[in-house]
Amino acid sequence: MELKKAIEELRKNEKRNFEQSIDLIINLKGINPKKESISTIISIPHKIKDKKVCAFFNEKSNLVKTISKLDFPKYKEKKALKKLAKEFDFFIASASLMPAVASTFGKVLGPSGKMPSPQLGVISSEDENAIKQVLEKINKSIKIRVLEPCIKLSVAKEGMKDEEIIENIMAVYNGVVNVLPIKKENVKNVMIKLTMSKPIKVEIK
Repeated sequence: MELKKAIEELRKNEKRNFEQSIDLIINLKGINPKKESISTIISIPHKIKDKKVCAFFNEKSNLVKTISKLDFPKYKEKKALKKLAKEFDFFIASASLMPAVASTFGKVLGPSGKMPSPQLGVISSEDENAIKQVLEKINKSIKIRVLEPCIKLSVAKEGMKDEEIIENIMAVYNGVVNVLPIKKENVKNVMIKLTMSKPIKVEIK
């Protein structure tokens, strides 16, 4: 089914007493995620929600929850680290602190795919503009790690306009295809669904 028609079909579903997400499901073929490490950060045109971000900075910032270098020793225990990793969607850090961040937090943030990266999250200066810019980028970014032959993630909210939903879906689909070994040949099929609805198979050209 064409993407626009599929969204119209989803909107016919029973309304819930909360705003549902629109999920994109990309089923893959011909790859073994256990052997091939596939991950990427995709920028979407329309923000879905504000992400919970935590920063590792030298100084406290009013713009973002900050763990300053003086607080690092509080996170020696793995339990405290795991709680921190669950609490936040994204972590950012000052470039000068990255070695200390890696040694203190790497053992938990690394495997969970939440380590601050040069691609998105490591900043060279802690001034307000740099922090605002990176937070804006993060709120319009989706981080993807392929751990199984099926990628399922929220790409929009049902309250968004159809055009915005389509633009987000296309940005994510193209971003995923771009990092697959043989691009579209690795895509078995694509579906979209609401949080509480059945999936609808879509054709993406």
